[in-house]
Parts: sequence; structure tokens; C-alpha cells
Amino acid sequence: MEKSAIIFRENMKARLKEFVLRLIKECQQLPKSQEASIIKNQLIKSGSSVYANYRAACRARSKAEFFSKLSIVVEEADETEMWLNLLIESQISNTSETKLLHRESLEILKIMASARKNTKI
Repeated sequence: MEKSAIIFRENMKARLKEFVLRLIKECQQLPKSQEASIIKNQLIKSGSSVYANYRAACRARSKAEFFSKLSIVVEEADETEMWLNLLIESQISNTSETKLLHRESLEILKIMASARKNTKI
């Protein structure tokens, strides 16, 4: 693997870890309503899954396995973006941090979808 690819992967892992930590912190600030609790649980599951599955993809034993794990990352990133969008649109959490997390989730989704598209199996 090229040095630039290794650097990219390590930087992406750090970015995803930071994203999940920010996501957890923001979820701790959500109201104590039933609706917020449901979204919070789903959001933490999908957001942490992006990070976990990207780490797994980086340890893949083949290009096919890498592609498969990256496909899961794209699905979970899309779900995370959806939950953040629902938080904002429903006015459950329309904070500047929620909006920043939403923008970051869109960037992550685009990066991961592009990486999957460029993976040759």
C-alpha cells in the first residue's frame, strides 16, 4: 500500500473517531423525550458503526472484503446523516453543533461513497 493511502486511512480513522465523540456529546444534550431517546439510540448506533466498520475495512484481507466493509460504512453514514437531519427538521435539536455534525456527516458520506466507487475488485 502506498504511503499516501496509509496516511489517508489513519487521518480518516482519527476524523471518524472525533466525529463519534462529538456525536455522543451532542446526544447527551438532547431533551429527555421519547422521540429524542429513540433518535439518540439510533444515531449513536449508526454513527459509531461508521467508525467501527471503517476500522474493519482498513484491516480487510482482500479488495472484495474491503469493498464489502466500505459498503456498510456508506450505508451507516447515510443513516447517520438521516438521523441528524431528522433532529434538525423536527426541531428536537437545531443547535449549531447539530448542524455542524450534519455537515460533517454529509462530507463523510461523500468521501466514503467516492472511496467505494474507486475501489476496484
